[in-house]
Amino acid sequence: MNITKESIDALNAVVKVDIAATDYKDKVETILQDYRKKADIPGFRKGHVPMGMVKKQYGKSIMIDEINKMLQESLNTFLTEEKLDILGNPLPKVDEAFSWDTEDFTFEFELGLAPEFDIDLSAKKKITQYNIVAEDSLIDKEVENIQKRYGKILPKEEVAEGDNVSGTFSNEEKGIEKKSSVVLADLKGKVNLKKFIGSKVGDVIALKSKGLFEDSHKLMGALGLSHDEINGLEIDLQFTVEEITEVEPAELNKELFDKLFADGSVDSVEGLREKIKEDAENQFKMQSEQQLLNGVTEYLVENTKFDLPAEFLKKWLATAGENPISEEQAAEEFEKSEKGLRYQLIESKIMTTNNIKLDYEELKAYAIEFIKGQMAQYGNMNPEQKELEDIANRVLSNQDEAKRLQEQLTSKKLLDFYKENITFKEKEVTYDAFVKEVYK
Repeated sequence: MNITKESIDALNAVVKVDIAATDYKDKVETILQDYRKKADIPGFRKGHVPMGMVKKQYGKSIMIDEINKMLQESLNTFLTEEKLDILGNPLPKVDEAFSWDTEDFTFEFELGLAPEFDIDLSAKKKITQYNIVAEDSLIDKEVENIQKRYGKILPKEEVAEGDNVSGTFSNEEKGIEKKSSVVLADLKGKVNLKKFIGSKVGDVIALKSKGLFEDSHKLMGALGLSHDEINGLEIDLQFTVEEITEVEPAELNKELFDKLFADGSVDSVEGLREKIKEDAENQFKMQSEQQLLNGVTEYLVENTKFDLPAEFLKKWLATAGENPISEEQAAEEFEKSEKGLRYQLIESKIMTTNNIKLDYEELKAYAIEFIKGQMAQYGNMNPEQKELEDIANRVLSNQDEAKRLQEQLTSKKLLDFYKENITFKEKEVTYDAFVKEVYK
């Protein structure tokens, strides 16, 4: 067997594999002998079928199978030994004159080669690193929400702004008859709010489905309909008032603080506000860091210039899936995936050049911290280490979960690297200002 590579240009090459009869004949003969021993053909005793008949019936298919195995193994070995960094998979070149009715064969494969390029981390146009702070109004609102959540529910005779109203939504034509609770703060517009204000138990309020709630998902819950059913829904509704309640806010005292923080870490209003601020800014940090990673990704893709073997990749995409696609579809797919491919190449080079690696123990430790965080949300602040390790092992045995955590840890390591090696423009903003600026 002989394998050679011919470079077409910096991004394309052809590998030629010559296979002679001497490369596969002994192997094929051994398999045919084994077939002869096991063949069960009418008119012949087992193991006594003439070799000529076995060769005629099975010879060509066994030869083709063995050559294909040999071809795949030798090609993979060659690519590894030559340290060829390829994109996609080798594509066999079609030879119209090819025939299996010979003894010596030549196969050719097209290769798309990964480009060589340099990465410049000295951003000329500075990337913004946002520091999102929790403003007083946000903290005030959360304190108010806590007081309502732990407050007393008191019955009322007449609806006023800020109350909760329970009753039944109905529409005869659509067969709607659904008991629901309405928080007046969720209603959209003053017109809808005015219809509720002053109503009493037994009153029937005429409403319209369109524009009833600020959030369309509230309408789904209120009417018991699916997302598709409420999409574009414009019907008249009747709401029969059955119960009116208001929440008497809980007092900000030690009893409430102990309910919220059983460890005694908060014992004053100031302490509660500090805790709310800390928790909010920790949540904001996750969003700002994701935005920072997105910003670096965009910068690197836009400012790291290199060519790709585009025509090869389009041909490969046309045949890579379970079902072949047309040239036009492959060109569209390449256009959609080009940016992601460029960043994959950049990311891979950064990790290789800077020795950024992941090992199983590191991934397991990351999974344990992730699990601890989830358990803490449900009140389990001090789980046993063995319990954490058992859960982590189960999670990592799931291929999809393991891949997701691996991607998260890789992103974290890359972000740490970027923070050490790129100078950012720091900007302190409120959460609303961040959303407005980043998501427009």
